[in-house]
Amino acid sequence: MNFAVGFKPMLGTSQNMDTLEKQLICPICLEMFTKPVVILPCQHNLCRKCANDIFQASNPLWQSRGSTSVSSGGRFRCPSCRHEVVLDRHGVYGLQRNLLVENIIDIYKQESSRPLHAKTEQQQLQCEEHEEEKINIYCLTCETPTCSMCKVFGAHKDCEVAPLANIYKRQKGEMSDGIAMLVAGNDRIQAIITQMEEICKTIEDNARQHKQHLCLRFDSLYSVLEERKKELLQAIGREQDEKLRRVRELIRQYGDHLEASSKLVESAIQSMEEPQMALYLQQSKELIKKITDMSKVPMESRPEPGYENMDRFSVNVDHVAEMLRTIDFQADPAGEDAELEGPEGGGDAGEEEHPEGADAPVGGEGRR
Repeated sequence: MNFAVGFKPMLGTSQNMDTLEKQLICPICLEMFTKPVVILPCQHNLCRKCANDIFQASNPLWQSRGSTSVSSGGRFRCPSCRHEVVLDRHGVYGLQRNLLVENIIDIYKQESSRPLHAKTEQQQLQCEEHEEEKINIYCLTCETPTCSMCKVFGAHKDCEVAPLANIYKRQKGEMSDGIAMLVAGNDRIQAIITQMEEICKTIEDNARQHKQHLCLRFDSLYSVLEERKKELLQAIGREQDEKLRRVRELIRQYGDHLEASSKLVESAIQSMEEPQMALYLQQSKELIKKITDMSKVPMESRPEPGYENMDRFSVNVDHVAEMLRTIDFQADPAGEDAELEGPEGGGDAGEEEHPEGADAPVGGEGRR
């Protein structure tokens, strides 16, 4: 109650209203927040519907709210600061509503019902060549705003023209479509980046798992295995580095594209806030071209399925001491399981070799 009384003086001018309106724009739909408004852990606000849209896009396998099965939470990134938002099993419905913002929206809508167009009409641009002539048409041939006198007597008398409002509306529609296309593309790119970050984690986990497995095997074979162990560890490291280098390079490329696209979206949004149609049209053509070019940039390179798999680095160390120096990675990782079963049913001959080879690796040379 007290907030509404103290808030009204700030809404006294058109400039204050415009400043307030910019703070009430959802970064997803680019419209004023639609209730209910939810607040993220990073303190940024979203329409609940918009938050649910980007959450579903980042978590396509997440169960809907009405599902009878119990689903774990998911995650998505804040479109304003890229902070990762982790949700519980309730999804976006578990986020807290921002009642303060909702109250501000109600007050703003009440105050904005008053007409604010008179000042805009008075500030309409005048023609430089014909005094007191307002710029009210658009030359399609020269692609520039002009006045009626220029069409009748001036430089544009032989050109094709159209009403300024029609061209303004058309190009603003093209700009809006371009922005929507880039925002949708940015969400897709962000999902790809997140997926590739998970691939990096999987590669690191697999590499670490195989390194540990390899160390456990070599530690049981004494000093004769140390030199060979280092060689195989280096092979795993090279494979890991090569795979991580490739995936991280792709992440960098997607990140650069995302950053450039986001900056272009920001520039386009700022351009759309220009109230003067003529000023807007003077700069909209270049922005529309940049948006079109950006949307056509192909971003299809990804690691092939199973790229993070490193099972080929499995080894079998159940051999006699004389063959230890010939150990190498298996061509078929599935073969390890079959060989691990061999000593159980291999008879007494295999059991006789292990004690002698395990107690004294040099003893193998004495038997030969």
